[in-house]
Amino acid sequence: MAKFKRVLLKLSGESLMGEQKYGIDEKRLSEYAQQIKEIHHMGVEIGIVIGGGNIFRGLKGTGRGFDRVKGDQMGMLATVINSIYLKDAIERQGVPTSVMTAISVSPFAEPYS
Repeated sequence: MAKFKRVLLKLSGESLMGEQKYGIDEKRLSEYAQQIKEIHHMGVEIGIVIGGGNIFRGLKGTGRGFDRVKGDQMGMLATVINSIYLKDAIERQGVPTSVMTAISVSPFAEPYS
């Protein structure tokens, strides 16, 4: 029996890179999905917050001349990309998932406020 009923897992976007310099390492993604499946099968409800630093970092964009708000918006889109990628990997493990975001990107994610 699991010690907790629900957990919140925070994954950095950078961790998805694995040994790569950018993007998503399929091996690392698969490892995460397998571990999430194991926790799910213990009866634990899992909320996942994922970053987008492997694709774009808002602050880095401001250093390149981007407006801060636009840089942050691009970073938020990177988190949605990672979320969809992770959703697919987890669902291939047979675990139902949904992506939720406060920014409107229908039909890719459910709105959340």
